[in-house]
Amino acid sequence: MQTILGSGGAIGTELAKFLPEYTDKIRLVSRNPKSINGNEELFKADLQNQSEVDSAVKDSEIVYLTVGLQYNIKIWQSVWPKIMSNVIDACKKNNSKLVFFDNIYMYDPNFIHNMNEDTPKNPSSKKGKVRKEIVDMIFDEVNKGNLTALIARSADFYGPSIKETSVLTQTVIDNLSKGKKAYWMGSADKKHSFTFTPDAGKATAILGNSEKAYNQEWHLPTAEKPPTGKEWIDMFAKELNAKPKYQEISKTMLRIMGIFMPVMREMPEMFYQNDRDYIFNSKKFNDNFNFETTSYQDGVKQIVEKDFKK
Repeated sequence: MQTILGSGGAIGTELAKFLPEYTDKIRLVSRNPKSINGNEELFKADLQNQSEVDSAVKDSEIVYLTVGLQYNIKIWQSVWPKIMSNVIDACKKNNSKLVFFDNIYMYDPNFIHNMNEDTPKNPSSKKGKVRKEIVDMIFDEVNKGNLTALIARSADFYGPSIKETSVLTQTVIDNLSKGKKAYWMGSADKKHSFTFTPDAGKATAILGNSEKAYNQEWHLPTAEKPPTGKEWIDMFAKELNAKPKYQEISKTMLRIMGIFMPVMREMPEMFYQNDRDYIFNSKKFNDNFNFETTSYQDGVKQIVEKDFKK
């Protein structure tokens, strides 16, 4: 049995599509799980409840934690450690291997111009400190010999069918498709890597089913030579037959928007990711697995074709 905790999100959905290559026993776990392939076991659970997590993980060889929480620091600080503790305990009880889908928030901002698995973990943000805390929880148990686990780490992601969770879709693609001006967070002349969600899902399945991958951190395959913000806008505008109009959003503007939009109040502390080059290096994965990463141009075409062309 291979189990996805947080199966309804962008990554859990893509992961579920590729797991049948490795097993015919897949369990999808969330508050309201929905089938992806038509033959999975669906299991309702609240990951903050230890007994429900224990039941969800029971008899699982591999457990993938791909859950996403509301983008609110108070929720992250109170809920993430509880979820991680519950999942680690359940994996230990069931002798399950753990695959945690992670982001780059714990990295030192001074090194995000060339991120790899050895980038210093020195977060400047409250959210980054939470992410470091929960990753440390995993490796504390790994180092004690109590747990077998790996980290599958992604850059900001983009992909088809994730309109509700993709900032790139909401601020750039959707606006351009309606003839409106795109909004780009920070400096549009800075390069910014994005990981394509189908690539992330497939690569996470590969890692989970590779014995040699465990007890390590991995950057998921992401195309090299990322475009600048303006180049991203130009690519989407071309596919949409739209004018590449855009406006940069400054940290001050974010703070003003936060007065009226609560989610925007969460953005200023992460602004460092948008005022400098943000380049994600996945050479380690590429050197160890024969994987064809989707190019940025092909990714853009797939998103527009699937979500914006009638």
